[in-house]
Amino acid sequence: MRRITLASGEEFREEYLGRQGAFNPDALRSATSIVEDVRMRKDEALRDYTEKFDGVSLENFRVSNAAIDEAVAGIDPNLAKALEQAAAQIRDFHERQRQQSWFSAREDGALVGSKISPLESVGLYIPGGRALYPSSVLMNAIPAKVAGVKRIACTTPPAKDGTLDSAILFACRLAGVTEVYSVGGAQAIAALAYGTESIAAVSKITGPGNAYVAAAKQLVSGDVGIDMVAGPSEVCVIADETEDASLVAIDLMAQAEHDPLASCYLITCSESFADAVEAAIANQLALSPRAEITRDSLENQGLIIICADKDSALQTVNIIAPEHLEVHLEGAMELLGSIKNAGAIFLGKWTPEAIGDYVAGPNHTLPTGGTARYSSPLSVDDFVKKSSVILYSARALQNDSCAAITIADHEGLWAHARSIEYRIAKINEE
Repeated sequence: MRRITLASGEEFREEYLGRQGAFNPDALRSATSIVEDVRMRKDEALRDYTEKFDGVSLENFRVSNAAIDEAVAGIDPNLAKALEQAAAQIRDFHERQRQQSWFSAREDGALVGSKISPLESVGLYIPGGRALYPSSVLMNAIPAKVAGVKRIACTTPPAKDGTLDSAILFACRLAGVTEVYSVGGAQAIAALAYGTESIAAVSKITGPGNAYVAAAKQLVSGDVGIDMVAGPSEVCVIADETEDASLVAIDLMAQAEHDPLASCYLITCSESFADAVEAAIANQLALSPRAEITRDSLENQGLIIICADKDSALQTVNIIAPEHLEVHLEGAMELLGSIKNAGAIFLGKWTPEAIGDYVAGPNHTLPTGGTARYSSPLSVDDFVKKSSVILYSARALQNDSCAAITIADHEGLWAHARSIEYRIAKINEE
């Protein structure tokens, strides 16, 4: 892993990270071509891209209920139980996020409020390729279901034999997904955004994906809602020399094994502890079936930052604004107030990031690439919309008319002011 040592009083700079952003120009060009092709040729284009990228020739993309029933019946009982436990805890967490419509009445008869309504439909993108992610089905579908979304469509790329992972199908059934389609990549995003003969368009698209999926989501944003444009996954661990180097090492590896582009950051005030962590990584890499991916990530995207003191270390965390932050420090809970920017915060040595990926309950769809400075984890709020409600009485209009007319006149909006004046005149006539 690359190493930077900060002098006393020196501030970490985000440019040291070398972040590449959510997608690259090549991905954007390819995604633009694919999205436009799917808009024009619809299912025909989906079939061509599925054969080209997935090596599968499909006539129908929708997975039948019978196929889902078969997957549910044949899933390993232990895996089913684990997914059921995860689903229950994810549902419990997200139920607590639900908001209600509210209204506030003034003494003069004016009423204002906010009406909260679920989105009519959402599309979930669940990636395939290097790994399978039934957990992402749960994390995206359950908050949508809790929000009250009626139509939840899931797209995910097929395997070489044209089938879908039974655990993904089981998770779809468990979480309340109403439609499942065997289609992946930028073409799936285009289908969800604009619709084809077999896939109806949705109101919003959520879920992680590779650079081409991220680029496609950016392209369709505005025509359809999206959750975020996610870049490579990342973890930041802050630890001191009193902590277990082996635990820190395996937690860094747990993120690195996702993708060669995954970023892993270790912040510490001890050179010797950093050495111990790197030695532990070297020892454990020999045991990993994903050693090549893990090594590529750590060598090319990994960074160790040696800080002068704890305050500098916490300042560095807030500048990085990581997707995942693990705090391996004594009294971790007491430091929570000093942490301003992080997608998810894991406190103490018994709280590995992996537990949040699967069963803790909070969502694992998180802001990446420093966007935790201004954005939040996926939540029930992402699957509802709010409408302002305003009801005025004659008395309330009289009370507010002078201020409104004054502002409208200053802005040069003649009809705005007159629409209020005409009403005041009618009130005075009565």
